[in-house]
Amino acid sequence: MKAAVSLNDLVARGLVGVAEAPALLPVEQSFRIRVSGAMGRAIVDPDDPVARQFIPSVQELDIQDGDLGDPIGDDVHSPVKGLTHRYPDRVILHVTKTCEVYCRFCFRREAVGDEGHLSHSEVIAALDYVAVNPAIREVILTGGDPLVLSPRRIKDLVARIAAIPSVETLRIHTRVPVVAPERVTEALVSALESRLAVVVVLHANHAAEFTDAARAGLRALHRAGIMLLSQSVLLRGVNDSLPALEDLFRKMMRCGVKPYYLHHCDLAKGVSHFRTTIAEGMALMRGLRGRLAGPLLPTYVIDIPGGFGKVPINPDYVVPTGTAGVWQITDWQNRVHEYRDPLT
Repeated sequence: MKAAVSLNDLVARGLVGVAEAPALLPVEQSFRIRVSGAMGRAIVDPDDPVARQFIPSVQELDIQDGDLGDPIGDDVHSPVKGLTHRYPDRVILHVTKTCEVYCRFCFRREAVGDEGHLSHSEVIAALDYVAVNPAIREVILTGGDPLVLSPRRIKDLVARIAAIPSVETLRIHTRVPVVAPERVTEALVSALESRLAVVVVLHANHAAEFTDAARAGLRALHRAGIMLLSQSVLLRGVNDSLPALEDLFRKMMRCGVKPYYLHHCDLAKGVSHFRTTIAEGMALMRGLRGRLAGPLLPTYVIDIPGGFGKVPINPDYVVPTGTAGVWQITDWQNRVHEYRDPLT
């Protein structure tokens, strides 16, 4: 289990100033701290986009009306410990509550770090549930970060999931390849080999996270035939501009990672300073469409609070005019065109 670090550790590493540390003690008590070596070295300035993601701030003590302890409703859909079954064909297996870094905007900040990994018996109980529900075709490993587990344990877990005949896909949500690239070893890559379609979904939010070591690790996963997708969070002060998002998604694609999801920031407690408005997010997505080719564009999504699932947030490019078969279509430069549907 990865231990959190203290404010004193951050001060010693030069990531927090001596004068700033006392005001951050209440923050340390409310949400644990961990900054990996790779991300510590990627921080250039205390206010830069990498630092904002991992260095605690007194703004986290500002709890807004509407902030939620379980903003996406994991607990509502948990039939057995460690498992979330929200959609008929897939389940989330929270195999660990431990991470290599603790993101200050984490939507699971009320849970991560409190416990270590699921026990052997808890994993078996969760997979027994999957085995008796053949409609489940995909198992998604998350946490925490599943790639903090040892290669031996990952290999065993992958084999147990692959032994369930109805499961076709294994998806792994992780930050490890960017925040702790030294973990992407030959043993780890080998542990992910399976009859299953294995998909690694990388969480990264800024181009500065893609160090030389991160790029090497991602290339190793890509060479092994593992599909690499990404999920990012739209964060004020981190990536809420067209240049930042364009740079991020181009950097991902150069590393063999397909930009997949851009999440609207969830209603977790103490993260309001990271949130943009939905209107701002939609405007950014409209602007990106004119700057990036289709393969580089993620889907902008929101997890509906309460556990009702994820839906895309789309600008209204095509709207009815009120006349049958006539539509108003807006292009990426905000020019409006009339389209008559010949099949109407």
